[in-house]
Amino acid sequence: MTDETISRQLLEFVDQSPSCYHAAANVMKELRQAGYAILEESAPWQLKRGGRYAVMRGDSSLIAFRIPEEAFRGFMIAAAHSDAPAFKVRETAELPSAGNCLRLSVEPYGGMVMRSWLDRPLSVAGRVMVRRNGGVACRLVNLERDLLIIPGVAIHMDREVNKGTALKANVDLPPLFAEGTEQGEFRRLIAEAAGVKETELLATDLYLYPRTKGTVIGAQGAFIAAPRLDDLQCVFGCLRGFLSAKESGSIPVLAVFNHEEVGSGTRQGADSTFLTDVLRRICIALQCSEEQFYTAAANSFLVSADNAHAVHPAHPEYADSGEAPVLNGGVVMKYNAAQRYTTDAFSAAVFTGGCQEAGVPLQRYSNRADLPGGSTLGNISSAHFSVPGVDIGLAQLAMHSAYEVAGSRDTAYLIRAMETYFSKSLQIQGNEGRMIGKQ
Repeated sequence: MTDETISRQLLEFVDQSPSCYHAAANVMKELRQAGYAILEESAPWQLKRGGRYAVMRGDSSLIAFRIPEEAFRGFMIAAAHSDAPAFKVRETAELPSAGNCLRLSVEPYGGMVMRSWLDRPLSVAGRVMVRRNGGVACRLVNLERDLLIIPGVAIHMDREVNKGTALKANVDLPPLFAEGTEQGEFRRLIAEAAGVKETELLATDLYLYPRTKGTVIGAQGAFIAAPRLDDLQCVFGCLRGFLSAKESGSIPVLAVFNHEEVGSGTRQGADSTFLTDVLRRICIALQCSEEQFYTAAANSFLVSADNAHAVHPAHPEYADSGEAPVLNGGVVMKYNAAQRYTTDAFSAAVFTGGCQEAGVPLQRYSNRADLPGGSTLGNISSAHFSVPGVDIGLAQLAMHSAYEVAGSRDTAYLIRAMETYFSKSLQIQGNEGRMIGKQ
């Protein structure tokens, strides 16, 4: 499969995933098509050797895994996240405004570049809870039309706009929705999209999203531009590598968490018990002892996959001069002395060996020493399931903008790296460790 084909498939996946709920649903769809049985957390698990399984929590996080035919050595885990910075629509959505206009009341979710959302067509997607059979059921909704816009202030009225005028979320960022001030139209549209009566619509988790589709750009098609590349590019790459990997003698585990952009501290975030709950239930269903679970944990590994900052062509001064990744330079391994990234010498060496075997170029990223960066899934997850881990990603520009830029060849590199990774087991003996194939 060519790099261009992979990029087109990635962009289609991103376009079909306007919210974290749609992203998780699309991953589950691919898993079902690949023969994965869907488990329910609220029901007993009957797992079989050679079986393929997936489970979802909170309609936005999921974990998929395969059981080897024989006894397994450990867990080979990769984690990415389904969410991206956006504006969340409040329950009391419609906001009568000046100029005979109706806007939507919104609240920022995650650390976004707010100005990038101005003056572009937007819409709304997410999940709603509806009344069904005496209880509550989830419905995904997507108002697939150019519905909203956040109009900027004209330069004639704000002569300082090009000097970085601060935006107030409650004043400047509610999107224009309709003419007039009569309320009720937004709720009607949401109920219609959910296929229910307005009286059956109980609660919502809805977000704005840019309507501009992803595309391949550049004189030689070297770049891709799209919303939500952080972190759907890693979700897509890890999923494809997971599905195409060979049996390793360990249990390959693909985790996609929600709420990374706001700290992961929810029941479906990386700072929850979701991962450990699933791994323990696997061992219980396979009748493993507690000692066998801890032995398996000691022979396990975690790849935390979340995109990395490429050196900016206009502002190279923001990057560390020695460890500044470039677009199309391959998978990025991320370091931080304070362990905000979980990479250490051992995990870096192990993962480097896998990339070398896969023929995948590897770059290194460190924040400039005086500029603190953000954390990601690795150290948060390993606080609950303590295994060696490495933080990786793909280089990108305009991170947390409404529209981001990445390299068109890098997705293929990630797929190859993860295919090799999921085809291996970690073997720990004394103070030595190595990746091995099925024995």
